[in-house]
Amino acid sequence: MSASRSPEARSAARIAPLATLPLFHKLVGRKVVLAGDSDGAVWKAELLAAAGADLVVFAPERPEAFAALADDPPAGSVAVFPRTWLPVDLGNARFAVADVETDEEAERFVAAARAAGAVVNIVDKPAFCDVQFGALVNRSPLVVAISTDGAAPVFGQAIRAKIEAVLPTGLKAWAEAARDWRPYVQARGLAFAARRAFWERFTRAALDNTDRPPGDVDRDALLATLDRIEAAPPQGRVTLVGAGPGDPELLTLKAVRALQSADVILYDDLVSDGVLELARREARRMLVGKTGHGPSCKQSEINDLMVKLAGQGRHVVRLKSGDPLVFGRAAEEIEACEKAGLEVAIVPGVTSAQGAAAELKISLTERSHARRVQFLTGHGTDGRLPADIDWGAIADPTATTVLYMPQKTLREFCNQAIAAGLDPDTPALAIRNATRPSSDHVSSSIMTLPDSLPMLTGGGPLLVMIGKVLRRTIQAARPATSSAGSAAA
Repeated sequence: MSASRSPEARSAARIAPLATLPLFHKLVGRKVVLAGDSDGAVWKAELLAAAGADLVVFAPERPEAFAALADDPPAGSVAVFPRTWLPVDLGNARFAVADVETDEEAERFVAAARAAGAVVNIVDKPAFCDVQFGALVNRSPLVVAISTDGAAPVFGQAIRAKIEAVLPTGLKAWAEAARDWRPYVQARGLAFAARRAFWERFTRAALDNTDRPPGDVDRDALLATLDRIEAAPPQGRVTLVGAGPGDPELLTLKAVRALQSADVILYDDLVSDGVLELARREARRMLVGKTGHGPSCKQSEINDLMVKLAGQGRHVVRLKSGDPLVFGRAAEEIEACEKAGLEVAIVPGVTSAQGAAAELKISLTERSHARRVQFLTGHGTDGRLPADIDWGAIADPTATTVLYMPQKTLREFCNQAIAAGLDPDTPALAIRNATRPSSDHVSSSIMTLPDSLPMLTGGGPLLVMIGKVLRRTIQAARPATSSAGSAAA
């Protein structure tokens, strides 16, 4: 029997050091000076004008490059002077940008700008900069900026392209609607929880309808919810979220949304730090750990805590490693919530078997070798091998078997499977920490696999896969050789 432990409050991880502090600067109606006439300077001028600045450009060699922008700026105003800048030109400027050749000229410009009280940027000379331009994803008023602190602008542009691909252009119209509708919400004087509930509804509507702009019907429907929210404050709710086997990139978008809207997160020991980093930083975190054959919180205590916190009107995310519906005791937690009259939702996750199979490039089913997959737990509530295993199904040569958490029962499992008729030479594989940087696996026949476990490095959850679909993995590696050993070789 494992020792018990109590739920433990945990603080969010301290933020890592920042090379720069990202801020968004209001420039509408403010004087900005730009010195230079390169192609880069023209692009900076367009950005500054788009932000509503009263832009003054000094372009001694190519003033015509700014003519079209000056005639029709996207916002603000643009005045172009065909001469070199002078220190007096920087008077009253809030922001100053220069594209210059030499460090000496950069030093002169920086000194003049700072003397005038302006923030300075020197194009492609980060050592002289107070601030830097990032790569932009423009869904204004929704704006995303990416900075590499001047180290790799091309890399920043590549990241921008990735973000562009996942942010539909339709979000621009919804962001504009949020700006326009916000005064209506603020005028109601609602409590913080009620305002948050409204904007969560707005966000769901926006993300579900990015293919069209919001209209009056959307506005009226959303604003009508304010009456209901005010009459009946938001009720607490519980969301069971699958954290996957460890790699945070395997989280679903729905899982990330749940983590971003959580008031409290109850999470297991096996949930990776990378997954927790995606959660709302203001959310209260509580470790309600369950470790195989180690100290664990009682399930009844977790249920009671979950119901208590949600009963206080909070959104409680129960964050589970893998998929909450696969050996995650979800049924007990769902029953506890429903008995308390709480709304409960489930966000599935990538279970460890899928993560391990993807990492090792193994298809769990094949037309000629495996027509079904079966998941089993390696231990019961008493820590022993379950007594009700269908050994005939385990011995089926056309099945792929995945055994979860068999650290102390694997040898007994293998012996009984072979006794039931499973071919002792059936390919088998044990993997620890699937999808994580510390992942390690060992492969052999089912008969010799228990003797191979000591070759695995580190601790962490153990998963065993058995079946003919593993034959190529066995052939590609030396028998009873771990991935760490193969890499070393």
